[in-house]
Amino acid sequence: MKCLVSCFFLGIACLLFPEKAINQSIPNSGNADIAQVVRMDPMFWWVGMKNPHLQVMVHGNGICSEKVTIQYPGVHLVKVHQVKNPNYLFLDILIDAKTRPGTFPIQFVGEGQKKRDILYTLKARNEREVKAQGVTNKDIIYLLMPDRFSNGDPTNDTIAGMREKGLDRKKMYARHGGDIQGIMNHLDYLKDLGITAIWLTPAVENDEPGYSYHGYAVTDHYKIDPRFGNNALYKEFVQKCHSLGLKVVMDLVHNHAGTEGYTIKDMPMPDWVHVWPQYTQSNFTDQTLMDPYGSSDDRKRMVDGWFDKSMADMNENNPYLQNYLTQNHIWWVEYSGVDGFRLDTYPYNDPQYMADWAKALRSQYPSLSIFGETNASNINNAFYGQGDKINRGLDTHLSGLTDVQLEEAFYAGLNGTQKGVYSIYNILSQDFMYQDPSQNVVFLDNHDQSRMLSMLGEDFTKFKAGMALLLTSKRIPQLYYGDEILMKNFSNPDGLVRSDFPGGWAGDSVNKFQASGRTPKENEAFNYVRRLANYRNSTPALQSGKLMQYIPRGNIYVYFRYDAQKTIMVVLNEGDQPASVKTDRFHERILNFRNALNIMNGEVLPLDQDLPIPGKTVLVLELKN
Repeated sequence: MKCLVSCFFLGIACLLFPEKAINQSIPNSGNADIAQVVRMDPMFWWVGMKNPHLQVMVHGNGICSEKVTIQYPGVHLVKVHQVKNPNYLFLDILIDAKTRPGTFPIQFVGEGQKKRDILYTLKARNEREVKAQGVTNKDIIYLLMPDRFSNGDPTNDTIAGMREKGLDRKKMYARHGGDIQGIMNHLDYLKDLGITAIWLTPAVENDEPGYSYHGYAVTDHYKIDPRFGNNALYKEFVQKCHSLGLKVVMDLVHNHAGTEGYTIKDMPMPDWVHVWPQYTQSNFTDQTLMDPYGSSDDRKRMVDGWFDKSMADMNENNPYLQNYLTQNHIWWVEYSGVDGFRLDTYPYNDPQYMADWAKALRSQYPSLSIFGETNASNINNAFYGQGDKINRGLDTHLSGLTDVQLEEAFYAGLNGTQKGVYSIYNILSQDFMYQDPSQNVVFLDNHDQSRMLSMLGEDFTKFKAGMALLLTSKRIPQLYYGDEILMKNFSNPDGLVRSDFPGGWAGDSVNKFQASGRTPKENEAFNYVRRLANYRNSTPALQSGKLMQYIPRGNIYVYFRYDAQKTIMVVLNEGDQPASVKTDRFHERILNFRNALNIMNGEVLPLDQDLPIPGKTVLVLELKN
């Protein structure tokens, strides 16, 4: 069957990229006897996977006219799919359960019966290798941006052939040179701080002309960005983390991809992305997805609209794209051993595909944790939660969500805004909406939000109180890089909260990875966070223990984290003035305990007397006999 190269593709390109598509065309395959295979995705696979089906996407000039055969014991070429774009073939392959690992040729036969073999490898799974451990309420996550944390390898600062050239640390949206080696150089720092899991913003290739240091404009799903390192180094990074008892969270972007990626510039088919008559941006309104009275047009624009002109919105109803993304993410777990995924812009994806995706991933890796970014503050996140507890008719199979509602309640309690401490009580009282709220990720800042110190008016007492709430919460706590050394800034524009970690670059005037480079106040903050984080790590009651909270009275909010071994009492005074807390009201949890040990300063407080608590302070007290 002869392949069609239609001007329909150019029409689509003009709609998607009007400023540059006029001079682009699909490569002409008419003069070639045999196509040049540019690449195959995935480039290799494994035997013994739970799903025996594999779909290999082959990209090459005019490849669709060629006949494909595979001859290897236990490997069956079930079907070859020709698609609209003649530069692609999709190979459906079935791998028998007892197939042995090995390398075999995939034979392509072009015009004139000219043959060419492309070698493909099926690897053996390393069952002893640590992978997909899952990130749970026993962990503390540290979120960092590779480009802004530390430059460990200056030789990769500029890569020949990539669209963005050079570094400029004076510009907030330029690349600054941080990389994976830089992170590896400071794993001991994070371990000492009490971190147990590291979440990197996307490290895969973002080969856009500019403003892609953040990683969310993916141009190659199978390749670590060369300015961060390479695939082998990423795997080494994960293994080194595991050797230190640290887990790794990989940041995934299903919803969109950078427009300079090869699958966007030369799309396999017209509906690989969502196409509009003219550029149409998402309305960024989560309510449209759950509003029983909402417009279908509003819902379509929310999910199908583009995130940005440089980020094409992927059509997740396309079965080929579904296979491509799902296999890619399984590939990264099996190849590198990552322990969990954070899903960028979760509400903007197709709900059914994302549910199927999560089910497929967790079928292969039951302990793999998956948490979705759901940062709309004016809705209940439980709509996206696993288990369909609100009768949505869809089980997302997500293990957790980013809990912006609890974050905002923490700020209300710390700053005395809205309903103050009652906001925290109110949000936690709605945890019945979740199948397991303890698997949600709570935070006080991240790469898209203002830094916590700035949000707290640079009040150091409030900073300590916020850290105490975060690290004693019945959630998975997440710190943002530099919180522990009092980095500050508001997020308008967002580049202001993505500053370099001082000391991560050779020649920095100070090195805040070391105590000698920090100010006395920064060391006080670091030591406070380290003590509290490590106490949490050694106290199961603060990880997976139960929670009991009491209705706030005045400015005082009290809750308990407890299990059969320990009871922790947490007291927040949101007022500016000191207060005394009567303990008789809490007899249900104080039981026969006589004293309370302040875990931050070692002070012992008798429980048969009122507890003194300074203003704007959180006390973390371990009850003792």
